[in-house]
Amino acid sequence: MSEIKVPPLGESVSEASVGKWHKKEGDSVNADELLVELETDKITLEVTAEASGTLGSISAKEGAVVKEGDVLGSIKSGAMSDAPKEKEATTEKKEEDPAAEKKESTVEESHSPAPVAEGTQDNLSPASRKIAAEKNIDTSKIEGSGKDGRVTKSDVLGGSATSSTQDSGEIPATDERGEERVKMSRLRQRIAERLKESQNTAAILTTFNEVDLSKVIHLRNKYKEEFVKKHNVKLGFMSFFVKAVVDALKEYPIINAEISGDTIIYKKYHDIGIAVGSDKGLVVPVVRNADKLSFAGIEYEISMLAKKARDGKLSMQDLTGGTFSITNGGIYGSMLSTPIINPPQSAILGMHNIVKRAVVVDDKIEIRPMMYLALSYDHRIIDGKEAVTFLTRVKEYVEDPELFCIVM
Repeated sequence: MSEIKVPPLGESVSEASVGKWHKKEGDSVNADELLVELETDKITLEVTAEASGTLGSISAKEGAVVKEGDVLGSIKSGAMSDAPKEKEATTEKKEEDPAAEKKESTVEESHSPAPVAEGTQDNLSPASRKIAAEKNIDTSKIEGSGKDGRVTKSDVLGGSATSSTQDSGEIPATDERGEERVKMSRLRQRIAERLKESQNTAAILTTFNEVDLSKVIHLRNKYKEEFVKKHNVKLGFMSFFVKAVVDALKEYPIINAEISGDTIIYKKYHDIGIAVGSDKGLVVPVVRNADKLSFAGIEYEISMLAKKARDGKLSMQDLTGGTFSITNGGIYGSMLSTPIINPPQSAILGMHNIVKRAVVVDDKIEIRPMMYLALSYDHRIIDGKEAVTFLTRVKEYVEDPELFCIVM
């Protein structure tokens, strides 16, 4: 028998929560097969089986808080559990005796469902089980409104009201409102802590501008098919903004700096964080050395990091560092927002949705695809002049993308 232990959680991570067990006690497992997921305040870790065998006892249930080296469960080497064998034997018996199978089926159909109070259903909360037993309510026909179809107290009371008024013809007076309490994941807790830390620490101010995307859209439509054929990745809008941001950061290095005590640290490299929404919350993986990447390189990195975020495969390295961040609320339809700085960075660029609007161009009214941009910055080290001119420079680059070369 071998123990399943919590692996190293990474630098500055002291504990984790047990997420989802992918195997039950008694299940057979193969070497390197996924057993359980652990959620830290930064990433999700997958714990796999070191050897083949049968999953024995599970020591840490879902939701438990564990530390590095703690025992999660055990694996018994050798034969599979008895439960699958028993099931297999039952199946063989049915195949050998069709008459017995038909008889059993008939009995099942004629047998009325037992009251929940006798413990025949396991999708009931303790409160709903007690009420059902006291009032002799059959819960088999009650649809649960709780998590994973769980039958709640209000569901049972609603079913009771329905049963008692069915014969009288009265309209049941049920309260359809309800509540569900779900513990925040460690990632969500950490997101909340960092965002509040940012607001409590930095003197955040936001400046706005708008950008005409006519030329970007034209170039993207012109080269997108050739780009995919050559690089096997799509040419999106984000790479144009990453390129524009990097060039603007080189001109205004204070935007790329951070505060450490009473010291300003100027970063000579450009690691750009790209905010990605996932089922578990917002994460900001980092595109390393973005200033040295081509358009294809940037698009590939963003695509790879976004997929890892959706699949819960991001590593500590993917999320560590970053000198400046970009978030695109436009993909969700946001017209305007004031993004919160990702500490210890000093600024973040917010992109928004593209809307065709009437604008004045050379004293003529034209319809152009426009986007609002927002730059939130830490006023402790970045002055308004630097923030405004930086954002204006980003606008100029995006409106005239031929200023930087697209490496096809």
